[in-house]
Amino acid sequence: MTEPEENGRVGWDRLPLHRWWREQLVSSVDHERVMERIVGESGWSGRYAFMTMMSAGIAVLGLLLSSPAVVIGAMLISPLMSPILGLGFSLALFDFAEMRRSLTALAIGAVAAVAFTALIVMLSPLKAPTAEILARTRPNLFDLLVALFAALAGTFAIIRGRGETIVGVAIATALMPPLAVVGYGLATWNMPVLGGSLALFVTNFMTIALSATIMARVYGFGHYLSGRQTWTQTLVLLLVFIGMSVPLAISLSRIARETVAAAQVRSFLGDSFGTNARVTQLDVDFDREPVAVRSVVIAPRAGAKDSRLLEKQLAARLGRPVRLQLDQVLLDPSAGALDAQRAEIRQASETAASEDAAATATARLVALAAGVSTDAVTIDREHRRATATAIPLAGATPETYRVLEARTAAAASGWEVVIVPPLQALPVISFADNVDQLDQAARDAVLLSGWEARRWNIPALLVPGLPDGDPPPRPNLSQRRGLAIAAVLRENGIRAMPARPAGQSFTLGTGAP
Repeated sequence: MTEPEENGRVGWDRLPLHRWWREQLVSSVDHERVMERIVGESGWSGRYAFMTMMSAGIAVLGLLLSSPAVVIGAMLISPLMSPILGLGFSLALFDFAEMRRSLTALAIGAVAAVAFTALIVMLSPLKAPTAEILARTRPNLFDLLVALFAALAGTFAIIRGRGETIVGVAIATALMPPLAVVGYGLATWNMPVLGGSLALFVTNFMTIALSATIMARVYGFGHYLSGRQTWTQTLVLLLVFIGMSVPLAISLSRIARETVAAAQVRSFLGDSFGTNARVTQLDVDFDREPVAVRSVVIAPRAGAKDSRLLEKQLAARLGRPVRLQLDQVLLDPSAGALDAQRAEIRQASETAASEDAAATATARLVALAAGVSTDAVTIDREHRRATATAIPLAGATPETYRVLEARTAAAASGWEVVIVPPLQALPVISFADNVDQLDQAARDAVLLSGWEARRWNIPALLVPGLPDGDPPPRPNLSQRRGLAIAAVLRENGIRAMPARPAGQSFTLGTGAP
């Protein structure tokens, strides 16, 4: 250390806070031992890749089954903590070599996890998005806080030398489920799910890495521990730090805007109904266009408002289109109206109880039709939609499951029923000799294939004989048959892709764009 540096350090040490920091925090840590451990565990290895894939596999199965317990179980074996903390400490130390090792391990782990989960989803009969999957399709403030607290706890545990397993689970909780959902979105070619979960993963990853960097600096991990550094390496690492901060800043900015907008909505409703009113429920969905706002307001009867007018005023306040669903619970403060108020409250309670009973009854109907327990039925009360994956039934054909779904939907009045059939071969589409038009039986087989594809969340089917690209001026018989099948599929929202012809009988296959 040079004399000016020594003199500067002596000057800083005269400050009580700086002296406390060096004596209580920095001096209490064995920096070399901590760095030796981090460097030893942050690189890539066969064990690391295998454990990452196994953790990802368990996580995606838990997501498909909508089982939080299984998802949590996947976290117990995830090794993602070590390379992320290695990256954070390398930024604190300006250690280019360690940063490269950690990023390589992270990249290998992420690619392996996404590829393995995508393969599992492609082979699985369960492809319908569950509540556990949808919950990880966009970052919000709470997701960010989970990643932040996990990073701070993980870095502290590594530095102080205790509790690594528990905090490793916490960090994996912030990263592995989003990675598994990325694989799900890739396998089903669901771009909103893929993009949202990837944004959540990137946001959490940046939060953890940068938080680890800050925590490392707080405990005195500086560039003097990493050996000799060139100005070029320092500049590159600073640019990397800034580059990592950009997507996090963008995500934070969006989260902040949505938080402010939600506060504006609540304030607007409160001001519109007056001081005697109370906003008891408020849900704002920024993913929809226009923005969906649902709210329940309790207000005096004289303060009733026109919901359509409020919707226009709220759209002007936010500067973007809004769809307002407002439930106004109006009360009369006069003593003479007490009985009427009680009747309204009782009616509201009875309505809520009736809706709960309807949802329960629908779940039982769908469970009975699918051959599963009611716990395996996903109920979306807002959209009145019930979804279940049917178990294989002896002798049942795809048509059997479609008929079961139709009959259940007819019995569950006002509810949309979705029964996902077991994964099996698609129906055979047969043509008569030298005929290129679909008869009723062949058309029904195509429609049944399209129904199965939608239930399996498969966006495209392989059609034998279908020309690749624009149809030729004079298509042959096989090509005309493929075009006829593709036309029916496209009418029903299923993409058709070319496959090899199969003679008189055509069997569609699953494919992805």
